[in-house]
Amino acid sequence: MQNIAILGSTGSIGTQALEVIAANQHQFSVSALAAYQNDVLLEEQIEFFKPQIAVLVDKQSADRLVRRYKGQTTILCGQEGLLAAATQTKTNTVLTSLVGFAGLEPTLAAINAGKTIALANKETLVAAGELVTSLAAEKNVSILPVDSEHSAILQCLQGERRQNISRIILTASGGPFKGFTREQLEKVTVIDCLKHPNWSMGKKITIDSSTMVNKGLEVIEAKWLFSVDYDQIDVVIHPQSIVHSMVEYSDGAIIAQLGMPDMRLPIQYAFTFPDRNPSTFPRLDLTQMQPLSFYPPDNIAFPALQMAFRAGRTGGTLPCVFNAANEVAVASFLADKIRFLDITSLIHVTMEKHTTISRPTFGDIIAADAWARKYAEELIHDMHS
Repeated sequence: MQNIAILGSTGSIGTQALEVIAANQHQFSVSALAAYQNDVLLEEQIEFFKPQIAVLVDKQSADRLVRRYKGQTTILCGQEGLLAAATQTKTNTVLTSLVGFAGLEPTLAAINAGKTIALANKETLVAAGELVTSLAAEKNVSILPVDSEHSAILQCLQGERRQNISRIILTASGGPFKGFTREQLEKVTVIDCLKHPNWSMGKKITIDSSTMVNKGLEVIEAKWLFSVDYDQIDVVIHPQSIVHSMVEYSDGAIIAQLGMPDMRLPIQYAFTFPDRNPSTFPRLDLTQMQPLSFYPPDNIAFPALQMAFRAGRTGGTLPCVFNAANEVAVASFLADKIRFLDITSLIHVTMEKHTTISRPTFGDIIAADAWARKYAEELIHDMHS
């Protein structure tokens, strides 16, 4: 029996992961659950899966749950509780599906504790890729990707020699604004951004998809997951989201992974790797499939992708700053404090202002994240004064 801890259990990835576990109860059990503040849904998850510990980061939410709950699961709160969930003794695999930079410290704690990582928190590798992958190598810990694109790459690499990789081709749906000019993007709203044509995701990642920041984060994540150079990573727009990504080999052969846009498949693959479980997920019918199309990204209308490449190639603390500025900008956009195009402008200005530390410690990463957030927030304040 594989014991799984889910950090971010009430979010989109977390709830789908629990569907996978519920369908494979002969193989998986839940050892720990952690969420930010949704105490009602977490209580339902506790009642069904009966983990040893459950965590709400928000103390008021945790207090509400403690007052109601009469079962055997231990209820914890705060960052201390989150780290306890990440390192729980009986856990074999930790699914890290927290949103943003908040996933870094518990992921590092889980690696230190020798847990296999099912990674759905790309910001962890963006902010501290070298630290995370070095620690994983030291502890002999596997990091298995849950993002559909990186799961596709992992699947395309099976049975192949890594030295034969010519390039990794990440596919991007193009989000809701494929083909838009910058003039058209000046008028888009939060509601427009949240209408993703293919995927049902949380608000933050959906906004990131609309700006192409998400693909930029995935480029940096791919560099660390698969030990390739940035010159070996390409991005193509693929509106149908059927080809989840591809690998081109030295002889010119391209291997692709195709499937329906359903996150349960990559989640299950991370849990069962290198094996495959049967599933009842929707299957792709090639005879009924619409034509597949591929386009180069528009780096004029959507400059975030090239910013991410620049941050990744520079390395050090700059990818962390790229991510932190984006998190602040997205939160402000969702709160109607800035416009859509301001998101990438804020990232650009914050990156330009930053003095990069080339070989950062964990403390340097924390400081760079804090600096970038403060600077981006000051920029937003100045825009309104």
